[in-house]
Amino acid sequence: MTNIWINSLISTLLVSFISITGIFFLALKAKKLQNIVFILVSLAVGALLGNVFFHLIPESFESIDNHGVIAVLILSGILVFFVMEKFLHWHHGHDLAHIGEHPRAYGYISLMADALHNFTDGILIAAGWMTGPEIGIATTLAVVLHEIPQEVSDFGILIHAGFTATRALWLNFYAALAAILGTVITLLAGSAVESLSEYVLPVAAGGFIYLAGTDLMPELNKEHSWKKSLLQLAMILAGLLLMYLVSSGHNH
Repeated sequence: MTNIWINSLISTLLVSFISITGIFFLALKAKKLQNIVFILVSLAVGALLGNVFFHLIPESFESIDNHGVIAVLILSGILVFFVMEKFLHWHHGHDLAHIGEHPRAYGYISLMADALHNFTDGILIAAGWMTGPEIGIATTLAVVLHEIPQEVSDFGILIHAGFTATRALWLNFYAALAAILGTVITLLAGSAVESLSEYVLPVAAGGFIYLAGTDLMPELNKEHSWKKSLLQLAMILAGLLLMYLVSSGHNH
């Protein structure tokens, strides 16, 4: 049992530290970073939608027999994140003297959705190690592969939302630590918590659909240069392809 705890926590810490992949962008000057942000946001749209349609929703259909429940949970995720963003807009815009001093609300929405997803990753890693070493290693590798493009795109979202590069890096890391919480709770409670992940995944999917469709794509539509628009489309397709390739080798 001690080995299960050690292996699970080491695996989850490894996954959590992937969130600081954005550190490679810190060497760039602010102006250069801003010039490539639209590329990162385009990649983020593809990665988010690819994660939803190639990973989260297929995994939900394999885990939950009642497909109506999946539909309700996805819609619930969309509505929950809609309400949260409304609250954040109201909270930041209620005091007129401070309008413009806060990063845009979708940055916080991204962090919440990512933390929820990371929490389920922690559950899955712990469940894998509880099943056996081979399953634990395979689950960890699968999570690592889909987290790398996800975390780079999350960093781009936070920069575009108005966070400084350093703050974006730390906030991304804090959201990643939700995986450790999911791991610890699963190891303490056992298989009862593992079943919870089945119902959290479609809610997270709804959150990512909301973020990509209502916040990020409208931002991309503000660009009217045909060259940059083609580059945006190419990066969206790259994000989708990357998630497809990762998910095609992921045994749900």
